[in-house]
This record gives sequence, C-alpha cells and structure tokens, in this order.
Amino acid sequence: MGPIEPFRPSENSDLMHATEFLSAKSPTLPTSVLVMFGSERYFRQEILHRIPGASGDDAKLSLTRLVGDKAEIRDVMAELKTVSMFGDQRIVMIEDADEFVSKHRAVLEKYVTQPAKGSMLILDVKSWPKNTKLFKLVEQHAMALECAELTGAALQKWLQKLAKDQYGKQLDRESAALIIALAGDGLNLLEQEVAKLAALVGDVDTITREDVPKVVGGWRTETTWVMLDAVRDGHPGHAIEALDKLLKSGEAPQKILGGVTFVFRKFAESTERARTGTPLREAIAAAGVFSNAIGQAEAYLRRIGFERASRILQLLVEADSEMKGGSRVDPALLLERLFVRLAGDLTVVAAK
Repeated sequence: MGPIEPFRPSENSDLMHATEFLSAKSPTLPTSVLVMFGSERYFRQEILHRIPGASGDDAKLSLTRLVGDKAEIRDVMAELKTVSMFGDQRIVMIEDADEFVSKHRAVLEKYVTQPAKGSMLILDVKSWPKNTKLFKLVEQHAMALECAELTGAALQKWLQKLAKDQYGKQLDRESAALIIALAGDGLNLLEQEVAKLAALVGDVDTITREDVPKVVGGWRTETTWVMLDAVRDGHPGHAIEALDKLLKSGEAPQKILGGVTFVFRKFAESTERARTGTPLREAIAAAGVFSNAIGQAEAYLRRIGFERASRILQLLVEADSEMKGGSRVDPALLLERLFVRLAGDLTVVAAK
C-alpha cells in the first residue's frame, strides 16, 4: 500500500481542514488570529497542541479562556494588548464564540487587520459563513481551520494515516472500516483502539482484519460476533437475544446495523461474483470474508440459495433507510426483522 496523502473531507471546499494542518510536518502556524469552526471537538484539541503556549503547562501562563456569551469585548481587547511579563505570546481563546462574533463583528474586522503584537486571538465557533467581511479578512490576514466531522472514506483515510504516522503500521481500508464498524466514529475512541492494535501486533508492520476483533470493542464486540454468526447459521432467535444485550448496554441501533452491514455485504458481493462465473468459495475469499469463516459463509449462501442471497444488499439498504427516518417502527424491531430475513426467511411480512 502506498503512502496516504493529506486530504480534505470535501474536495469542493477551498478551506483548510484540520487534517491538512495536522498532517503537515512543519505547519504554518497562526500568528495573530485563528478561527476554528465545525462540530468535531477532537481536532480543536489537536490544533491547540500544535500552538506554542496553547496547551499543557505553558497554557497556565499564556492562555486565557473566555466563554462567548459572557465575554466582554473591552476585556478581550485589553487582554490582547497586555504585554506578557515573561515575553511569551499571550493567547486569548473565546469558546462557543458564535454569539460573540455576531455581536462584535465590526470590532473584530478591525482587529484582524490591526492585531496586537505578541498576542493571538482564537475564536472557537460552530459556523463560519463565507459571505461575511470577517471571513474574507481572516482569509487574507489570519487563519481559519475547518473542524468538520469525518465520515465514510475520509474517516477511513484518517484512521489509516493515524496508524501509519503515529505507530508505523499499515492499515488497509477494509481493516479501518471494521474498526469503525465495531468502535463507532468517535475520534478519541478510534485513536485509542489503534494504539491497542499497534501494541498487539508489536514489531509486525501491518494490522490485519484478523487482528481487529481481538482488541476492539471489548465484550460488545464478542457479543456482536456471536449475534452475526447466529444470523449466518440460521438461528435468528439466538441473534435477537444477543441484540437485546447490546441494546440494553446502550449500544446504538445504527452502530449495530453498521456491524451487520460490514459482514453481510461481503456475502452479497460473493453472490455477485459467483453470478459472473467465479466458483463460490473463490468468490467468498475475493470478497474479503475472514479466512477462518469461509467455510461457514459458503454453507450459509448454499443454504439460503442464490435468489435469496441476491437480495441481501437490498435488505441492508432498506434497513438503513428505515432506521434513518424512513420508518416509525422501533429500530430494535427493524433489526429483529432484518435478522430473520438474513437468516433465510425472506418472506417475513414488513413491520408496520
């Protein structure tokens, strides 16, 4: 696998995303004003780690944190213009600053073009609209970093890059997708899971799909695999019992569906490959089914037959759509119905 390049989650965006800033070996640091915008808190923490005086013990002397709806513009400006007695850069950070920015836009526009020497103003906002004068002035004179959430392929790439840069480990897309399916999309938690996997493989330079279930997700992962194996082997009742345990532990139905989709879309792909003439066992291996589960996967597909196997992907898509608002049925019932259908009984009447 070749090197993973820095990326932006949105190719249509001309704004610098935090991942691009953080992936640079020697990033250009803001000197006067920094705007951090978007909903992902993880990136804010990492950005502050890169700015001298904004984190750790140094922050006790140089960083002043204020909350936007309580911050007074006079106090902020006075703090920025106060010379540090130690000669270090003074940093003033306004958290939840959307209201503060709206209320004091004119003053901030002037400050961006005439900042105080030796000070930095950090604005932490959720929204940063392009059609404002302040946006354009920051673009010309300061720095704005997008801290948007990562999803889909962008999240997988971030995880691969994290494994490579921080731990020197190769992580393919399929393994990254499995980690996300089992652990969720919280970046702090994903970072912890990659650290555990790196420790597990030791001197080996690759984290494999077989490694992931050994450490990611704890007992919930083990229960998830028991549940999915029960569906595959035609025991939906046992699968529903495991599902109940996961739901009672607080596991989100959408996350559970993500695990189901991760496994059963491989069976759907195997079916499609077999349809074009590839021997079934070879098709299953090519679809990425774990090597120690190829025999069970082959038995499953032969048991339910080609016609039913051809509808697996459709069932997964329908369940995802219904769980995202296409149905008023309890998500737990939607999952139970899906399990029965995937187990081989595709004639179950749709929930109403």
